[in-house]
Amino acid sequence: MSLADADSSVDHQKLHKRLRHQVGRAIADYRMIEEGDRVMVCLSGGKDSYTLLDILRQLQAKAPVRFELHAVHLDQKQPDYDATILPRYLESIGMPYTILEQDTYSVVKRVVPEGKTMCGLCSRLRRGSLYSFAEREGYTRIALGHHRDDIVETMFLNLFYHAKLSAMPPKLRSDDGKHILIRPLAYCAEDDIAAWAHARQYPIMPCNLCGSQETLQRKAIKAMLGEWERKTPGRVDNVFRALTDVRPSQLADRALFDFAALGAHAAAGAPTPAEWLAGDAGRERKPFPIPLLAAD
Repeated sequence: MSLADADSSVDHQKLHKRLRHQVGRAIADYRMIEEGDRVMVCLSGGKDSYTLLDILRQLQAKAPVRFELHAVHLDQKQPDYDATILPRYLESIGMPYTILEQDTYSVVKRVVPEGKTMCGLCSRLRRGSLYSFAEREGYTRIALGHHRDDIVETMFLNLFYHAKLSAMPPKLRSDDGKHILIRPLAYCAEDDIAAWAHARQYPIMPCNLCGSQETLQRKAIKAMLGEWERKTPGRVDNVFRALTDVRPSQLADRALFDFAALGAHAAAGAPTPAEWLAGDAGRERKPFPIPLLAAD
């Protein structure tokens, strides 16, 4: 083995160890998987979901709890879709799987005006199909391939374009209350995942429907974070770590922290915002007591 090959092998081992450690720690920190869980792994055919499935399978072999893994992919009937790629790969590794079929492509093309991004509607239709299958088959966890960078990008998208502080939580209950979604790659950097996927030579499947139409907003956020990381390495990780150390009393959300009661002199009777702005003519006010100054 050449010196270059040896260095490459060492780097690969370090990357492997780092990804396994990060996924295992995320699962433990958020109690994502427990004894007897049936985990449905959503497989898109991209680098993230391949890595998710790969690392989960490795952890499953030595995990302190027993759990089931089942890969699920949605065939959305997109043009040039090769229906043989995923089955061939999953069968080669002995992975149980289900391929769902739903023509969301035609729906999206019909509903979304020309030139507009299709990702939002496509995502909702895909989510509905996966949720229905999970409920029907009794899966207790739905594993998604979102990673650290996805979470940070979503936070800035919501901050800049929707004026709210929110992101993708590592663990989430679906809006209908029926499903627990987990993101075991929450601690993993996208660059590490890309390097791992390249090394493992996964059969990546491009998304011809929306992959080339990613919104300009998300592209702008990704470019901004990329520039930050080049100038100040570690900044993206710091932003993610900040999401794990939220301090409501240091922000301004009155629903999360009772600022009104902080240092209040009375339990009730505080003037309303309208009273502060316009005054309350009908309210009798007592003169403010002025302390007497001691005589010289």
